[in-house]
Amino acid sequence: MSGREIAGKLGWSDSRVSRLMAGTRGGTEADVSAFLAICGVTGKERERLLKLCKDQYIRSWFQQHGAHLPVQLTTLIDHETKAVSIAEYQSTLVPGLLQTGTYARAVITASGAVPDDEVEDRVSANIARKSIFTRQHPPKFTFFIHEFVLRLPVGGAGVMSEQLHELLRMSVRPNVILRVLPAAIGAHPGCAGSFKLMEFAEFKPVAYLDSETSSLFLELPDEIAAYRRILKSLDEIALDEGQSREVIGNVAVELYESGES
Repeated sequence: MSGREIAGKLGWSDSRVSRLMAGTRGGTEADVSAFLAICGVTGKERERLLKLCKDQYIRSWFQQHGAHLPVQLTTLIDHETKAVSIAEYQSTLVPGLLQTGTYARAVITASGAVPDDEVEDRVSANIARKSIFTRQHPPKFTFFIHEFVLRLPVGGAGVMSEQLHELLRMSVRPNVILRVLPAAIGAHPGCAGSFKLMEFAEFKPVAYLDSETSSLFLELPDEIAAYRRILKSLDEIALDEGQSREVIGNVAVELYESGES
């Protein structure tokens, strides 16, 4: 078949087919699947091409940002890009996927673990991770953060004001749930530490724990069940989404009224 014949069968323009065949434009998984069906491509070859379609943005990300990143971080990012849902609890810092560039820079610099000449590369990579929110089929995100996260003055009041407003902007995305654990609740199931639980369409769930010297990817059923229980408990005690936005907004106003921002 000619490109024009394929375009006619798909109801596409000739130029759209031409660009897809030449590789000058990308195709969604649905586009490629329809194209392969018209061309009679089946079996392993169809699976191979659809996998390439899924991986196109992941490969580009690592080519641009992954060359000098720690293995555990590139592994985490690879998991994030494949996940259909991500639930995270943070007790001290804003989750990495929600951090602004200035906040991330302050955190990375303060850690003292990253060489000065690698800080900007790490910040750039962290910002690039946020593209996951705007891809065609983003995961469903649930973030639980302790009130302490909002009040820890990372980078100073100006940095925090920008970060708090970013949290408010992100909290209204349709695929993002952001909830605050008020300090008044005292001890709670998340006191053992921060973590991230990632669910996948084709793989077993993975829980991710990070520390200054090591990172853990946990996959055993008992481990996953334990973190699901923690998330269930956090869901029961955290403020709802509207109340959470109110707390974040109040802290931002406090910064402004104090004359520090």
